[in-house]
Amino acid sequence: MAQVKWTPQALDDLDAICLFIARDSPQMASIFAERAFRAMDRVENYPRLGRVVPELGIEDIREIILGSYRLIYRIRLDEIQVVTVHHGARLLDAGKVESGGSNPF
Repeated sequence: MAQVKWTPQALDDLDAICLFIARDSPQMASIFAERAFRAMDRVENYPRLGRVVPELGIEDIREIILGSYRLIYRIRLDEIQVVTVHHGARLLDAGKVESGGSNPF
């Protein structure tokens, strides 16, 4: 079983999203974070659970949709790296995803 590891970029993204949500509802921000971590816990057991990121078409770069957000992750031999948490309405920076953001693979 591959272990899920969150990159610093993904954790920063999640933190920024939760801070934004918390301006209206701290409780909903907490719930969102909990759901994000639970979603990735499921991926730990089933790495191909998410769909291939359409913009990239790379089999090992996948996403889980959580509300308006995309949890984008890369499957490696022994781990699953959460690369970014991205709002679905925003354009995706493919270079950031493929390189792993600020944490190169």
